[in-house]
Amino acid sequence: MKRCLIVVDFQNDFVDGTLGFNDAKKLEPIIVKKIEEAITTGVELYFTLDTHSDDYLQTDEGKNLPIIHCVKGTKGHDLYGRTSNYLTIARKVIEKRTFGSLELAEILKEKNYSEVELCGLVSNICVLSNAVLAKAALPNAKIIVDRNATASSNFDLHKKALEVMKGFHVEIVGIDGKK
Repeated sequence: MKRCLIVVDFQNDFVDGTLGFNDAKKLEPIIVKKIEEAITTGVELYFTLDTHSDDYLQTDEGKNLPIIHCVKGTKGHDLYGRTSNYLTIARKVIEKRTFGSLELAEILKEKNYSEVELCGLVSNICVLSNAVLAKAALPNAKIIVDRNATASSNFDLHKKALEVMKGFHVEIVGIDGKK
């Protein structure tokens, strides 16, 4: 079985930077454990990085979310905490300028993984977007999201995103945390 783990946008600006929130900080040990298990079991590792430039506020995203974040070359763009230790062993690090990555979808399709797990931030935006693209690229593959390895600053949107993903046959695993 050919498997991969995708760590979506677990970057400083989403954890403790301009768009950071408390629940994001709690994900670090969970994501690190997933990465270490992937390494041990031969699961291929990918990282996506939300990547913007100085013209961010002129983009469509910047007009709708006018908070400068994840500008390439800044600390906010870097992976958060211990996850940065695994950057060099990733099969690929994908810098993406928007929520979902077509490049990632093309890689998934080319590699023809039978199982893809996504974790990281933010559940109702980039994790959701990339789960949609993964399912489109690999319609017969098992796509997994661990509810305990992703989060949103809005818990209601987090729960709704998980339900939406279930609706297009993403397997949601992990214990359902109530808030």
